[in-house]
Amino acid sequence: MITYTTSKNDKDLQQILQLQKQNLAAGLTAEQIASQGFVTVMHSFEDLKKMNDIEAHVIAKDDDRVIAYLLAMTNQSRFDIPVLVAMFEMFEKISYQHKKIADYRYIVVGQVCVAEGYRGKGVFDTCYAAYSHNFKNKYEFAITEIATRNQRSIRAHKRVGFETIHEYTAPDGEEWSIVLWKW
Repeated sequence: MITYTTSKNDKDLQQILQLQKQNLAAGLTAEQIASQGFVTVMHSFEDLKKMNDIEAHVIAKDDDRVIAYLLAMTNQSRFDIPVLVAMFEMFEKISYQHKKIADYRYIVVGQVCVAEGYRGKGVFDTCYAAYSHNFKNKYEFAITEIATRNQRSIRAHKRVGFETIHEYTAPDGEEWSIVLWKW
């Protein structure tokens, strides 16, 4: 039976990291990336725990095994993961409804992943329902960035209700969409 909850202990965090490692773009074939999606950042246990101590990550578990996660990241963590600093800097430059993103109370979906075998079964959508339930009274919206070549993720986020508010090309040539979900 699948349950939706938040990460509560080191075992949950270790299982998030295991699922993350299995879905890193660097370890996948072009076909897997195109059909199944991918994650970009590999977090350290310490960074994941620091983020979780501020706001708990949303997870789906099948019995006692983490089969999906949505990381919760606040502005407090902006300097903890160097590769994401540029995203937070972008939030100081781009606007949503005539106001800089940085001037809102927002939560960043630090990363999303659903284990193979559980995709296409509503786990993604139910995780986001839990995410909204946990954070909608504290934050005005959820925001994240998705590599545009990750079309599976782009489509899934759009289905849940995210809208693209900005697109840019990073110095390494990767194209990104910044997407926002106004609860």
